[in-house]
Amino acid sequence: MRYAIISDIHSNIEAFEAAMEDIERAGVDRILFLGDIIGYGPNPNECMDLLLKTADLCLAGNHDWALVGLTDTSYFNPFAKAALDWTGEVLRPDLKDFLARQRPADLFATFQVAHSSPKEPEKWKYILSHKDAIENYPFLERDLCFIGHSHQPIIIEYLAPDQVRALRGNFMTLEPNRKYIVNVGSIGQPRDGIPDGRWVIYDAEVNSIEFRRVPYDVAATQRKMEAAGLPRYLIERLAAGR
Repeated sequence: MRYAIISDIHSNIEAFEAAMEDIERAGVDRILFLGDIIGYGPNPNECMDLLLKTADLCLAGNHDWALVGLTDTSYFNPFAKAALDWTGEVLRPDLKDFLARQRPADLFATFQVAHSSPKEPEKWKYILSHKDAIENYPFLERDLCFIGHSHQPIIIEYLAPDQVRALRGNFMTLEPNRKYIVNVGSIGQPRDGIPDGRWVIYDAEVNSIEFRRVPYDVAATQRKMEAAGLPRYLIERLAAGR
């Protein structure tokens, strides 16, 4: 079984459509989405319509829950909050209802999925340090867990409960008798210094992870953001991949 694991589309339809074309070329059996379909970008309705047509699993992210009043927005920076407020004005009611029904974490087949982290997924904590990784180990219910949220593609390998290493690269075969957390990066708001969208293929037959990078028409997304009156900071950061 080959899975496309995608996350953090953030209302960027140009990036999402480019990723879907790459997913179709790659030949996968299931598409799993790890949350944050909305926020930041100019096409929330279009992105949600495409997601509902294609994904076999949809998690909720912090932006998704914030939009429907299920999580606090006081920690949102003013740019994210402004985009969220705009999205709330334009998103269709049926799509808001869908977001309100989604969960932030789940088990799927032989692995685990969460938007933010295995530990207290509804609190939207990041895994950015060695300490964060160690704290999440007791909450791994499977040997493999996929996450998004930080928009930083990386593999965390547990050699022991208190011994981890961070791995980067385009392809990796996972070792038996070890545990892994894989951050799949972001399709619509990449933050690894390159504006291309990121997603992951997980091949369960051979237990391998492949990171994919997909260019898209960044300028088209920026023009639509400007027309919608979204914050200049959010517009400019897309081109920088940050």
